[in-house]
Amino acid sequence: MDRIVILDFGSQYTQLIARRIRELGVFSEILPHDVPVERVSGAKGLILSGGPRSVYGEESLRCDPKIFEMDLPILGICYGMQLLNIHFGGTVRARELGEYGRAKLLIEKVDPLFSEVTDSTVWMSHGDSVDLPGNSLQVLARSEDGLIAAVGHCERPIFGIQFHPEVSNTRHGGTITENFLALTGARQDWDAGHCVERMVEIVRQEVGKAPVISLISGGVDSAVSSCIVARALPPRQVRFLHVDNGLMRTDESRVVVSELQKLSFGEIEAVDASERFLSALEGVQDPEKKRKIIGDTFIRVLDDRLGSLERELGRPFLCQGTLYTDLIESGHGVGKSAAVIKSHHNVSSPKIDQWRREGRIIEPNREIFKDEVRKVGRELGLPKKLVGRHPFPGPGLAIRILGAVTHARLATLRMADDIFLEELRNADLYDLIWQAFAVLLPIRSVGVMGDARTYLDVIALRAVDSVDGMTAGWVSLPAELLERVSSRIVNEVPGVGRVVYDVTSKPPATIEWE
Repeated sequence: MDRIVILDFGSQYTQLIARRIRELGVFSEILPHDVPVERVSGAKGLILSGGPRSVYGEESLRCDPKIFEMDLPILGICYGMQLLNIHFGGTVRARELGEYGRAKLLIEKVDPLFSEVTDSTVWMSHGDSVDLPGNSLQVLARSEDGLIAAVGHCERPIFGIQFHPEVSNTRHGGTITENFLALTGARQDWDAGHCVERMVEIVRQEVGKAPVISLISGGVDSAVSSCIVARALPPRQVRFLHVDNGLMRTDESRVVVSELQKLSFGEIEAVDASERFLSALEGVQDPEKKRKIIGDTFIRVLDDRLGSLERELGRPFLCQGTLYTDLIESGHGVGKSAAVIKSHHNVSSPKIDQWRREGRIIEPNREIFKDEVRKVGRELGLPKKLVGRHPFPGPGLAIRILGAVTHARLATLRMADDIFLEELRNADLYDLIWQAFAVLLPIRSVGVMGDARTYLDVIALRAVDSVDGMTAGWVSLPAELLERVSSRIVNEVPGVGRVVYDVTSKPPATIEWE
């Protein structure tokens, strides 16, 4: 399979570059900036990402210089452009006034990289600029301020651009990316079907005839990874494990297990640990303490079960639904020099950490992004109710109940949440929204029912649109829909007397309330 390698120099847009390339049907792989040239061998093209540093600073980053000697097209973006420019003997210098935000691109020389691209708006974000082009590099474009915005090698397919083609603010960014891919000759064969075949083959190669325990949380990520394992291996070789923490939505554990069984999965074991979790949470109100208790309890429950399964099965592998973004952000899988942006959010425990060190963790989704997971899920035939589910937090409803978690408060929230999501589906809005849910607040409100004073719970509704969950805007739902949801909740959910709607974006708020 053809691939484009992206060397990461710390840009906030590195993953976006990879996504844009995959959207055009070509497999892309992100690697640390300092990988040896051998790791790039076999690639059809190379992209040097941007980054926050200065190429002349004490903490500047460099790549293996042998990379520039390889016979393959290279595109440097921002920091990447400056890096290749100084490699070829050019100079870069800091400007008193950098270029940030929208800028006008003025093309000076017709070149294959700018085929069908006209003078237009691009997105700049840099303080340093190329001052003097390197040997054999010529200026292809400038900004409206006269600064060099693009360079190209006179004889080789090597280019540098001082703007970000991957962001939507750059008008012809998609065309520039397509032009570069055309120069690489990479086949556009990266799709969900091809992806499934590759994932299945990787699982077979890694596992061989060893037994596998596949974790099923109820979300699309673990459903897809489990489905890949089920397709790759015979049923007797795989055990599927789901832990019910008692904090799921209405009937969720039963639905997840039954839907996956319809797909001819192997043996699915559902461990009911709900009382264990609720006992551990008794009286706890602080959200961070809740999260820690839930995480610690899950680890103990999981390790107990994995330990017994290991004694029964021998030396099994463990399958998780880890995504490519998880590995990149946690520094796993892309090299020792990769920066850790956040801790690995998938399951981790002493037992699992040991199995990881022993090479007994398999992650079929490790090469794909969230939107690709859903495409793969549809290709695998997963039901829409699993593939299209809104994101659901690991700690479950515990962080949508502000204050103490009890059986009664869980029942209240489940009923309200069911009504909200049911009405969104009835209005054909559920699939158009990134995430929607109800929150049970730790306050009561005075009301009037049947001419009598009431003092009842308050439910908050939240619906947001997002691409990756990093930022989100609140959804302006129709007033008649909100009125219908509010009326149903107050009339059908015992103990609730008021419903409010959250109109706060992220930032400043988070998507979840806790």
